[in-house]
Formats: sequence, C-alpha cells, structure tokens
Amino acid sequence: MAGGAKGGQGGRGNKAGSHRKGAAKGSGGQARRALRGKGPTPKAEDRTKHQKGRRKAYVAKKAAETAAKRDGSRSPAASGARGGARRRSGKESSEFVAGRNSVVEALRAEIPATALLVATRIDSDDRVREALKLANARGIPLLEAPRSEIDRLSGDAVHQGLALQVPPYEYAHLDDLVEEAFASGEAPLLVALDGVTDPRNLGAVVRSAGAFGAHGVVVPERRSAGMTASAWKTSAGAAARVPVARVTNLTRALTGLKDDGFSVVGLAADGEAEIGDLDLLADPVVLVVGSEGKGLSRLVGETCDVTARIAIASSVESLNASVAAGIVLHEAARVRS
Repeated sequence: MAGGAKGGQGGRGNKAGSHRKGAAKGSGGQARRALRGKGPTPKAEDRTKHQKGRRKAYVAKKAAETAAKRDGSRSPAASGARGGARRRSGKESSEFVAGRNSVVEALRAEIPATALLVATRIDSDDRVREALKLANARGIPLLEAPRSEIDRLSGDAVHQGLALQVPPYEYAHLDDLVEEAFASGEAPLLVALDGVTDPRNLGAVVRSAGAFGAHGVVVPERRSAGMTASAWKTSAGAAARVPVARVTNLTRALTGLKDDGFSVVGLAADGEAEIGDLDLLADPVVLVVGSEGKGLSRLVGETCDVTARIAIASSVESLNASVAAGIVLHEAARVRS
C-alpha cells in the first residue's frame, strides 16, 4: 500500500501535462499559487487601528489644518465641522449664588468667585462671619451694597443679605481637549452627555470623570446643563481638574471624534452588549450618556458605533444619568487596568 502510494505520487510528478488536481512535488516557489510573505510587521505608528497610529494621524491632521489657516483658507474643523464652540467673551454673564447657607457652601467648595456682596447693616450670625472669613482668606473682594441692589443682581432671590458673584465658566474647546488627551500618553477617555439638564448631574459626572481617569466631558449648548455654581459645587473640586467642552452640535462633534480614531459607545437600556464586555473600552473611546427619562436622542444613537447596557434588576426601570456615568466609567477603568 505504501509503495503504491509512493509510485502514484512519482507518476503525477513526472507528467507535466497532467490535468489532475493537487500540488505537484517541488512547486512551492514556482506555481502561480505559491505562498508569499507579508513582509515585516509595520511599526505601531504606521498601523491605522493602533493607538500610536491614531495619534500620528491626528497630529498630521492638525498640522494640515494649521497650514491651511496660515494660507488663509478655512479648514472643515475651522468652519465648525466638528461642532465645537470656541470660548466667547462677553456672551455669558456672571452668576450669583444667593442665601447665607448657599454662599457658605460655595465658599467652602472653593468655587471661583469675583466678589462677595454684603447688604448694608446686615444682621450678623455664624454663617455671615464664616462667609466673611472664607472670602478674606481667598482674597475675594467684599462689596457692601443696598438690599435693593442685591435683589436686582440676584434676580430677586432670597439672599438674606449675602450673594456671591461667580464668573462665567471657561469651557475648553473640543479640539484642545482631544489634543491634550492624546498627549497624555494614555488612550483618551471622554464622556458626552445628551439631554442632561440638571447641573447637579453634570457636576456629579465631572466628579466621576476625575475619579476614574477620564480626560474630559462634552456637553451640547442647547437642552443641556452648563457648568453653573451648582454644578461646580457638586463636582467637589473635580471641575478644577477635568475640562468640560461645550459644542454647538453633539452629533457632529461625535462624528468628528470618530474621524480622529475614537469609538463612540452609547448607553441604552436595550444595548447590544453589557458595558463590561466591551474590549474597545481600552482604546480611545467616548461614552455617551443620555437623560434618565428619554435616553439618547435619535441622531446621537445612530452616530454611536455600539450601544451598551448596564445589568440591573428588572424591577428598576432606569438609573440616574450621573449614577450610570459613574458605573460605565468604573467599567472603563477596570478594563484599562
């Protein structure tokens, strides 16, 4: 049997004109279907899906945009293709925190302030004395004013003779936020909020972002909470470390981030996978969290690469937006570690 098989193989090898299928002996380097090597493995920065490759592509893109601006042309990013909103001076007015308890809590939280307004002939108590002491320690100017003037400035709020003037929050630009995230040497991690209108939720998300190593938070200009004094206070100081970018169009901003190599993961109750099972959390990623009632808007949901869910008891319909954001940020930190 073994001899017959050997002889048959020899016969096939000697018949040049044979039409029988199968590889001929010794044809590895000559046949049309010969195996060809793929060559050496490309460097990390030359691979488009590698973190270093994405970083290289982003830097090249920014260099091209800078050169275009220098030549007097307007690049897509400059014309708002990403949906970013530049910092604007004079567009937003100062905010006033009114009431003795609120003023003391704001000063304890070291919210940035430009002046402490004190009503003329105010009845002093422990809260007033503490407010004055904290303001003096931080070098915040004390301005004595009539109660009618404090009424006007605070929008007729119940101020009890004390009001703290808070300057407008300086939002980061999304391009700057992304560049700094890549420059950190880590895979960028961002959180975007869609339809979250409670500033305390925004502040809590900023706090969680700081706790779990996120590089920034993105919010839209319309139908969204801004970084008010309430948001700053809820962040427990994290607002001083975690930048918040405000964009004119969240869908367009997410599309621009995808062009820069980010994956966009939307949080939804009927998500395609559980958040902890997503390996892409280790790569550049944007976690999008919607409001507790409505969830993600249609256009934002369609922009996401994947939707993910949090495993919760069936008796609970949904989670608060800031709680959900804290859970998914924890999962992202766990995957990355």
